[in-house]
Amino acid sequence: MTASQASEAVRERRPVIERRLHPVTPLRRAWAPVAVIIGWALHDPDQAQRQLTRLTTTTLLIGLGVLIPAAALYGFLTWWFTHFAVTDSELRIRTGLLFRRTAHIRLERIQAIDVTQPLLARVAGVSKLKLDVIGTDKKDELAFLGADDARALRAELLARAAGFAPETAHEVGEAPSRQLLRVPPGVLALSLVLTGATWIWLIVAAVALPLLWTATHSLWTLLAAAVPMAGAVGASSVGRFVTEYDWTLGESPDGLRIDHGLLDRVHETVPPGRVQTVRIVEPLLWRRRGWVRVELDVAGSSNSLLLPVAPREIAESVVARVLPGVEVPSHAELSRPPRRARWCMPVWWRGYGLAVTGTVFAARHGRLTRTVALVPHAKVQSVRLSQGPWERARGVADVHVDTGANKSVTARLRDAGEAAELLRAQAERSRTGRRDARPDRWMA
Repeated sequence: MTASQASEAVRERRPVIERRLHPVTPLRRAWAPVAVIIGWALHDPDQAQRQLTRLTTTTLLIGLGVLIPAAALYGFLTWWFTHFAVTDSELRIRTGLLFRRTAHIRLERIQAIDVTQPLLARVAGVSKLKLDVIGTDKKDELAFLGADDARALRAELLARAAGFAPETAHEVGEAPSRQLLRVPPGVLALSLVLTGATWIWLIVAAVALPLLWTATHSLWTLLAAAVPMAGAVGASSVGRFVTEYDWTLGESPDGLRIDHGLLDRVHETVPPGRVQTVRIVEPLLWRRRGWVRVELDVAGSSNSLLLPVAPREIAESVVARVLPGVEVPSHAELSRPPRRARWCMPVWWRGYGLAVTGTVFAARHGRLTRTVALVPHAKVQSVRLSQGPWERARGVADVHVDTGANKSVTARLRDAGEAAELLRAQAERSRTGRRDARPDRWMA
């Protein structure tokens, strides 16, 4: 390229326009200094009470007069010094009041973008963008943007990540969505009532608390044990109901859309080409009703739930959309380990099963809660065989299949000869499966 051509290219390059977050953002960030003080008071309540008793009314008013403007100034300055911009190749986020930090997020490494609206944000009409990026354990986020601006920016970033040209990405807009399934609140509530975790904690509380009272006759000891148990029961029942309320699954060109939440509304997208593993979970008390729960592992994403509860035939049709060409094997098609495996895992060995089809590696475990994990051959990163001394004495071995989501699926207690053959054949199936895999740029 000559000097004149380089100058022409520089002139044609689009200017980078930096934008600020929504003006309500300082109100949220101003709470940070106040939250630090509240956290200190909760961490050491005795010391906090002693310090407060030493303060006179005048000193307390002066302190509040300094703290509130300082918190407001902190919130304003952090908002003022935060900018973001979308360039031809990356999303750039500049933050920092004293120490500047610039995050360069490559567009092709974006896995998914969620739009969340906490309760107060819904009242204010703003939203938060959370980005799943390859190679990071924590989601990057932009909080807060106007609700319409958040959806427009999300659509543009997804279009760019999917391979649309920068000149046309902002014109693509949000892809239309077709609703596939909506979980009725009554069905969700009943499924949670029939979930084993809630009943296990209730049984533990019913047995442990009377024994603890008999042994100690101490109300504080009883409360110290009862509160965590109540929290566990609430998290597995009320907490899940609030989170999974109004679960709606839709289909769009950029993936499956998931909307849910009673207080905090969350809008997630699952790009089908990046799903590594799908698990069909079947608790004991759900089997008479034919209900299952569908979980998944997505490379570079923390999204892990596809359906909280659904009839099995509907769940299998959704799995077929996430993993095209894959059929979920029935329990009769999953072969059990040899009978001698009972010496390695008494009773529970009957819960293990394995099926390998032309498209998927399927392994089952669990007796009370049965879980069938499906890994398409194209998503298998490595295959391992492990055999402890006791397993070697009984002639059985485990075969582990590793995926791109840093997770493994294990076919347990297989016959040693079958496991060796499975290890060899699975490596070949994975190699040929990746050859025909869909590109990650799913809308290209």
